[in-house]
Amino acid sequence: MSVGIVRLKNAVFYAHHGVMQEEHRIGGRYEVDVNMKLDFRAAAENDDLSKTVDYERVYSEIRKIITENNYFLIERLAFLLAERILEAENILFEVEVVVRKANPPVGGPCDCAEAVYVAARA
Repeated sequence: MSVGIVRLKNAVFYAHHGVMQEEHRIGGRYEVDVNMKLDFRAAAENDDLSKTVDYERVYSEIRKIITENNYFLIERLAFLLAERILEAENILFEVEVVVRKANPPVGGPCDCAEAVYVAARA
């Protein structure tokens, strides 16, 4: 069996997540990376979308989860995204999701806070 990886890198959304009340009110920038492991040999050999992951559909699910909900933790976002993508895309073996929160409120300069979650088929 061969394994390939399809990635979405730095999908950017404006959303309202965080522990502080102001973060929910004002919102902020969130960035998402998704690494999806699968065997896409048949898709590549036949140039056939139906034999690989449809990353437009994955992006749409990410956008929906991030922008239509409010959570306290980016860990929650990473977990929900990875589990939902793995559940929806039966062809995948494993999904790694990285959620970055730009300029987190940590009391000083910091580019981002980041949470990484990996979901895999048993």
